[in-house]
Amino acid sequence: MALDERTLFAEKPETRVGRYQCPKCRRTAEYRIRWVRRSKNRLPAGADEADRKKFEKLRNYLLRLDDEVTCTSCGKKFEIPSQHSLMFEDQLAGLPNEEDLEREIAIASGEPEPAPDNKPTLPSRFTRKPSGWK
Repeated sequence: MALDERTLFAEKPETRVGRYQCPKCRRTAEYRIRWVRRSKNRLPAGADEADRKKFEKLRNYLLRLDDEVTCTSCGKKFEIPSQHSLMFEDQLAGLPNEEDLEREIAIASGEPEPAPDNKPTLPSRFTRKPSGWK
């Protein structure tokens, strides 16, 4: 029996935030991207042994629906890079956030952690209350 993909997966729409750079104005912004999460459903009745083996190999995945976004700065539509149009759920689990990743890279490279910026105090002429026009 030939199985249809729609009978094997349960579809659930979701919205995820993606960070992309506009090719025209070169500004990076976060955009809301529509995805469909396809999770393995149960095996339909009437499936033979070959279908069971195929079903065991299936993985849950996310499929991107949006191909273009509109830049928030200049208003030009641009295409989202296509290398992430399909993502498996096991690739998403355990991804570090950017701060943790930068910290791990700094530790691995042997660089000391950057000290917090100690800015010099401003002279009083910049901090006193203005007296107004005379």
